[in-house]
Amino acid sequence: MMTKTLSMIWLATGLVLSGCVSSGTHEQTLAELEQARKVAAQQAEADKARLADQVARLAALERDQSKASNDLLATQTALTASETELDKARAIAEREQDRSRQLREQMMAAQNENRQIQDLSGEIRRERDLLKTKLDDLQRQLDTTKQDLNSREQVLEGTLARVTALSQKEQDLVDAVSAAQGEIRDLRTKLEAERTQVSALQEDKQRLLGGTTTAQGEIARLQKRAGELETEAARAKDLEKQLAERNQEVGELRHSLADRDAVAAALATQGDDLKRTRDRVDQLTKELSALSEEASRLKQERDGFSAKAAKAEGEVDLLMKDKSTALASLETQQKELLRLAQEKAAKEAEIKRLAGTYEDLAASLRSEIAQGDVKIKQVRDRLTINVVDRILFDSGSAKVKPAGLKVLKQVGDVLKKITDKQIRIEGHTDNVPIGVGLKDRFASNWELSTARATSVVRYLIEGGGVTPELLMAAGFADTKPVASNDAEEGRSQNRRIEIALYPKDLKGIAEEIQ
Repeated sequence: MMTKTLSMIWLATGLVLSGCVSSGTHEQTLAELEQARKVAAQQAEADKARLADQVARLAALERDQSKASNDLLATQTALTASETELDKARAIAEREQDRSRQLREQMMAAQNENRQIQDLSGEIRRERDLLKTKLDDLQRQLDTTKQDLNSREQVLEGTLARVTALSQKEQDLVDAVSAAQGEIRDLRTKLEAERTQVSALQEDKQRLLGGTTTAQGEIARLQKRAGELETEAARAKDLEKQLAERNQEVGELRHSLADRDAVAAALATQGDDLKRTRDRVDQLTKELSALSEEASRLKQERDGFSAKAAKAEGEVDLLMKDKSTALASLETQQKELLRLAQEKAAKEAEIKRLAGTYEDLAASLRSEIAQGDVKIKQVRDRLTINVVDRILFDSGSAKVKPAGLKVLKQVGDVLKKITDKQIRIEGHTDNVPIGVGLKDRFASNWELSTARATSVVRYLIEGGGVTPELLMAAGFADTKPVASNDAEEGRSQNRRIEIALYPKDLKGIAEEIQ
């Protein structure tokens, strides 16, 4: 426009210089020139203001870019911190695994020792049962031996009584034999004397055969005496026979005494065996008591090992739970790290794509941006296209002007390539109420802002080829001003259409806003 004004000024100057105009025309031309100069001066001031505004917007874009870089750096720092935490969690998990492995080995050693103790306890029980069986056998043998010993003692007592009686009888017989032997000796002595006397008498008989009657009487007496001597001799033989019988009885008694000595020796031997058996029983009893104490001690040790094993199993279970918790936490951290990495990559890709969209829009709308009719702003994964209403709509109208259609066509060519964003068309107004002449069409700025947003959405769908599912329209009237409504310049900035590109994940947006 400034170029056109300058051309008019040069044309008018040429006409004046060439003298091709009248005086009235000259004055009119000068007036027009003055008016054109004023318009050119105002346009220059406006261009200067737009240039300052563009410089400010460039500075704001640089700040936004710096902020986006800082946000990206913060995300990278958070990712690095997450990786550090993950390394720490891995180290903790490895330590827990080592501790769990050590406790498992200790538990296995305790189980092996407990198994050995159980085997030893089984052997001790078997040996104890065997000793108990032997002890029962020995006890039965001891009882049998005691009964046999009692029987033998009773037999011995009877035998000793018989031996005592036989000894007394033997002594009586010995005394009787001694007396009989004395009598026999006396009788033998008398018999020898009588025989000697008989021999003398026989000799005398022979001398006195022819003697007197007195001699015959003496002979008769002597014969009578010889008969008595023969009777005494027969009696001596009977005594000798009785003595032989007594000697035989004495021999039998002596044999019985020998049997008694043998029985006494056997009893003495059995008494020794019984004593040794009792000593052996006492020794086995002591050994059994010692084995019982050892078994009790081993049982206590086994119970102690069982308690330790139970405690170790409890610790292992606790460690396994801690390990499971740590692994679950590690897995959660890994998933979170993976999610952060994916989000980071997605955000970087999204920011990169959005930067490409920003560059495409900036290149397509370069002249409108230069004139201040369009502003483009990118904050991380959000892109906002701010179009002032004068380029899109006439005052009080919701119909897009031809110049606005050209702008929207350029915007639509870029937006129809986007498939991963939600596109919201927002209508905004200043705080000036709707005039009386427009009340029949728009009751308030709410209806006007909503109608304008809807018109832009309709064109982007029908003329721009943008996917309808990605579009939404909203009217905000004068509730979200970007400048003060006290001056015309501020009100001009507030009358706008904003095309905002948001990620589809509204939940993520809400979380980030919180």
